[in-house]
Amino acid sequence: MTLVTDVRLRRVLDSRGNPTVEADVETESGGFGRAKAPSGASTGEYEAVELPVEEAIAAARAEAVPRLVGEVYAGDQREVDAALHAADGTDDFSTIGANSAVAVSMAAAKAGADVAGLPLFQHLGGTFRGDTFPVPLGNVVGGGEHAADATDIQEFLAAPVGAPSVEEAVFANAAVHSAVGDLLAERGVACGKGDEGAWAPSVDDSEAFEVVAEAVSRVEDDVGFEIRLGLDMAGAELYDASSGVYRYGDRDRTPDEQVEYVLGLVEEYDLVYVEDPLDEEDFEGFARLTERVGSGRPAPTLVCGDDLFVTNVERLERGIETGAGNSILVKPNQIGTLTDAVDAIERAVGAGYEPVVSHRSGETEDTTIAHLAVATDAPYIKTGTVGGERTAKLNELIRIEHNT
Repeated sequence: MTLVTDVRLRRVLDSRGNPTVEADVETESGGFGRAKAPSGASTGEYEAVELPVEEAIAAARAEAVPRLVGEVYAGDQREVDAALHAADGTDDFSTIGANSAVAVSMAAAKAGADVAGLPLFQHLGGTFRGDTFPVPLGNVVGGGEHAADATDIQEFLAAPVGAPSVEEAVFANAAVHSAVGDLLAERGVACGKGDEGAWAPSVDDSEAFEVVAEAVSRVEDDVGFEIRLGLDMAGAELYDASSGVYRYGDRDRTPDEQVEYVLGLVEEYDLVYVEDPLDEEDFEGFARLTERVGSGRPAPTLVCGDDLFVTNVERLERGIETGAGNSILVKPNQIGTLTDAVDAIERAVGAGYEPVVSHRSGETEDTTIAHLAVATDAPYIKTGTVGGERTAKLNELIRIEHNT
C-alpha cells in the first residue's frame, strides 16, 4: 500500500453535455487513478445527494482532500471511503456531494490497482472464473425520463442469457438494437435516440413490445442462442402520488391493477427481468409481485429494485424483511463510494438477492462498473448497447474476458 499524495478534481462533460466531476489520485510510489462521476435522470428520492458540480468540487477540495493527502493509503479502499464519509459528516453526502465522493473513491481504487500491478477487478477482490461474467442488459427502446414523446415504459431491454461469452452477448445486443431500428423504419416510424442510445420512437408500449420481440426473434435465429426481454418500468416516475394511480398517457392504473399488468407482461413476453415495476415506497406491492413471479416458472423473473433500494443497505434490509424483490440494482454514485456499493452487493447476495451493476443515463467513458461487476460476480450488468460512453464498459468487459 502507498500513501495518497495528491487529489485533483475538475469539471468535465458527461454524455448529455452536462458538467460532472472528474478526480485524479496520485500516490507516493507513482500510482495513478482517474475516474468520473455519472449522473441519473430518473433518480430515486433516497439517493445520495448530487451537488452542483462547482459546489461539489469546492466542498471536496476543502473538506475531503485534507483528510486524504498524506493520511490514507490508496490500496485500502475502506480507509479511503471512511475518510470521505468523515469529511462529509452526513448520511447522504450532502456536504461534499456524492458526485465528488464517488469520483474520488473510484480514482483511489484505480490508483491502488496501479500500485499493485493488478487489473481493477482483482484489486477490488474479484477472483476470475471464466464462466461467471455478467450478462449485459441492453437498452434498445427507451422512453420515460430518458426520451420525450416516446414510450411510457422507460426501457425495453435485450438479455442474451444464452450467450456463450461476454463478447457474443455484447454483439447480440448491438444486433438487436440494429434490428429494432430496421423494424421501425419498415413501419415508417422515424425516431431519434434517447439518453442511453436506445431508439426513442413515438409509439405506444404495445407496439414497442411487438417491435422488440420481433427484433429479438430475428437475432436469436442468427446467433443461435437464447435472448430474452427485460424492462425498466421506472414505476416511481409513472406513479402519481396525489391521485394514487400509475399514469400511462390517458390510461390510469391503481396499484393493484399495476401488479396485475406487470404479471401479464411477464407471462406474455417471458420477461427475465423487471426493474422498478412499482413506486419506490411500495415495498408490499413489490413483495406481492415477487411472490408470484420471483420463483418457480421455467425460470424466475428478477424483480429488481432501483429507486426502491438506491444501493442502500438500510433500504435493502427493509426489502429483505418484507420479501420485496429478489434483485438489487447497484449504482456506486447512488450511494457515494465503492465500499458502500460492495456492502450492498454482499448483503444482497447473503439474502439470496441477485445484484445488477448499472450505468446511469448521464454517463462518461469511465469503465469502473465493468470491473465492479466482474469483481463481485454480478450475474447482470446494465450498460446500454451503443454510444461511446456505453461501449467503453462493454469493450472493457470483452478485454477482461480475453486477457484474464
